[in-house]
Amino acid sequence: MQTRSHTSPSHQHEPTPPQQPQQRSWRDRVKPDWPLPQIQNVVATVNLDCRLDLQTIAQHARNVEYNRKKFHALVMRIRSPRTTTLVFASGRLVVTGAKSEDLARLAARRHARAIQKCGFRTKFLDFKVQNFVGSATCDFLIRLEGIAHGYPQFAMHEPELFPGLVYTMVRPALKCLVFTTGKVVLTGAKSVEDVFEAFANLYPLLLEAKVMGSTAPGPKAKGLRKRKR
Repeated sequence: MQTRSHTSPSHQHEPTPPQQPQQRSWRDRVKPDWPLPQIQNVVATVNLDCRLDLQTIAQHARNVEYNRKKFHALVMRIRSPRTTTLVFASGRLVVTGAKSEDLARLAARRHARAIQKCGFRTKFLDFKVQNFVGSATCDFLIRLEGIAHGYPQFAMHEPELFPGLVYTMVRPALKCLVFTTGKVVLTGAKSVEDVFEAFANLYPLLLEAKVMGSTAPGPKAKGLRKRKR
């Protein structure tokens, strides 16, 4: 009687697919003379978990603006950290102007405390950074047309509508605004690392589009600094 082999497919030796090389970190790819972006704005939201009477806050809190006919949110400002917060009747706050996530959280708590002093039973829930905005400046002029022609699937340049070039980056997902003067603004990032990673990906493209022999007008950007070893 003939016996059949019961070797299951899982026990057979199959070739292992080659491992895809991982992209190096931006820290390993940038060169010492490359500019680095700086975080210019952090936009965060928080939920106070209670309905707010914006007119009452406008009457009792300091450094606030509220004009119901022009805008349905109340504007509240503090000096330390220097931030502006939009306060909505739903209890939602949108904090802008902070330079880091920690400062955005501190500002949100101080705004919430100021609202609490107006007689509202506030909580501090669901704090989240929605957007990190960074900027950097190259020390040369950039031919925006060169980037637009070389990378049409990612770059959009319509000088009649907007003086800069909009480069949509997929990984990390954010938008880069590039100007002829060498100024770059990175917006829509979900983390600080995304800002640096995106600029490390973008800078070689900017070098390709560099106007040879050019120097960007004005003093060197604050973001231009050498990497610490």
